[in-house]
Amino acid sequence: MLKFVDPRGNDATVIEPYTLSKNLKSGESSATTVALLANGFPDSENFLRAVGKALKKRLPDLHTKVWNKGDAAIEASDEIVAEMVADCHVAIAAYGH
Repeated sequence: MLKFVDPRGNDATVIEPYTLSKNLKSGESSATTVALLANGFPDSENFLRAVGKALKKRLPDLHTKVWNKGDAAIEASDEIVAEMVADCHVAIAAYGH
């Protein structure tokens, strides 16, 4: 007789649902600024600029701002994060290769 054991175990941390969101189609896009954070991999900034153009094509009144942390191996600096929090309503971070 074989007995299969699930190695995953139980979660020790209570799962909290993600509730932060912004409805960009609600007609409020003119008052919304999206932060685009490139991680520093080659072309990550170019990729996010293309994402920004695609967003603006669908939502012409939307504003975007791009940051590049410059090195994929480090966290975004406190300065970059503070600027994003102060200036933006939504953030998109992406990898590029």
